[in-house]
Amino acid sequence: MAKSTARNLTEGNIAKQIILFSLPLMLGNVFQMLYNTVDSIVVGNYVGTQALAAVGSTTMIVNLFVFFFNGFSIGAGVIIGRYFGSKDMDGLHQAIETVMAASFILCVLFTGISIFLVHPMLRLMATPADVFDSASVYLRIYFAGISGLLIYNIGSGILRAVGDTTRPLYFLILTSILNIILDLLFVLVFHLGIAGVAYATIIAQFVSAGLILLLLIRTKDVYRFTFKDMCIDFDILKRIFGVGMPAAIQSVLTTFSNIFVQGYINYFGSGVMAGWSCYNKLDMFIMLPMNSMAMAATTFVAQNMGARQLKRAQQGTVTTNVLTLSVTGVIAAFIYVFAPAAVALFTNDPAVIDYGVLFLRTNVFFLLFNCINHVLAGSLRGYGDSKAPMVIMLTGFVVIRQIYLFVMTRFISNTPALVGFSYPVGWMVTCALEVLYYFRNRNNYTI
Repeated sequence: MAKSTARNLTEGNIAKQIILFSLPLMLGNVFQMLYNTVDSIVVGNYVGTQALAAVGSTTMIVNLFVFFFNGFSIGAGVIIGRYFGSKDMDGLHQAIETVMAASFILCVLFTGISIFLVHPMLRLMATPADVFDSASVYLRIYFAGISGLLIYNIGSGILRAVGDTTRPLYFLILTSILNIILDLLFVLVFHLGIAGVAYATIIAQFVSAGLILLLLIRTKDVYRFTFKDMCIDFDILKRIFGVGMPAAIQSVLTTFSNIFVQGYINYFGSGVMAGWSCYNKLDMFIMLPMNSMAMAATTFVAQNMGARQLKRAQQGTVTTNVLTLSVTGVIAAFIYVFAPAAVALFTNDPAVIDYGVLFLRTNVFFLLFNCINHVLAGSLRGYGDSKAPMVIMLTGFVVIRQIYLFVMTRFISNTPALVGFSYPVGWMVTCALEVLYYFRNRNNYTI
């Protein structure tokens, strides 16, 4: 194991281990997000405001499918991390073969279902007529190649479960640069418009999937994947879905709820839609540390529970929260000050910039509540408790958010700022419920 690229998180300084694990993951998430963000920058500057609104309005629909698959990836990571932490290499190998076999089946299903649902989902969001056709073109192309993204995510999830976050970063850097080059080539040279950025994205995603598969097949390490051994162990698959399905359901229903939020935004027209799109792109970047740290918390807790170290798992949760709040607070302050310049990266339309700045400055500091939400949810999943964060997050992110929107828009005031503030309302309620649950139950998990 001396030459292994895997990282054992069951020993050593906790803060150092989490930082070393999280940094490549955070940078990798930055480059993965560049796929869709670069699409928005290119169409916003070289195609137009309506095209920018079209790309932005598709984000929630894309996330609806990607997050469901990521729930499966979370469950796989917890089970694989536990096998790795307990040094059960036979179980680790069987889990990897099961995960890959199930992933190939899910990719086929997701491609067909997502393409079929493009028009119904756009109608559900009340997408304006001047944006509908462009959004439809982008989504159909994107979903035709969604398997590339899904295979990359599950492959990097396997590596993450054994502590390797560095090599997926290298692949994302390479394919993100490729995506930028193809975006500019297809839009500026071949004049393919919004279809061009979609083609660029799926080509880059297939390259990243090919690289991650090649790594898993050719490695000599404990997590090697071999096609000839590929089969489904239904006991392992049941355990994976036991952890992953609640996370998937929570992510899908939260995203579905956000589609309704997008519908409220769409009421105000393409200018506000474009500003909301800019805000969402920047908001996702601000959330990168918390998302990366949440993944670190899941892997850290899973490995330490496999190694029968409950106290260390709890210490890791506290340390991860402190680190996440510190980093996000600094980024939030920076974004608040430079909000106009940040939004101007996507568009030169003054009205769109004004709305983007409005959404950013209203919401950005409330993301500190969301830091706690994500890290605690990640830790609970590492313990194997995926149902509690699902229920809590659905309560805050879906039920409370939709009640707030209904009451505000019908009985108080229907303005873009108040609609956008539905996000912080959900974050704050969820934070209160999740902190209460965690501290009441943290000592009840079996090793």
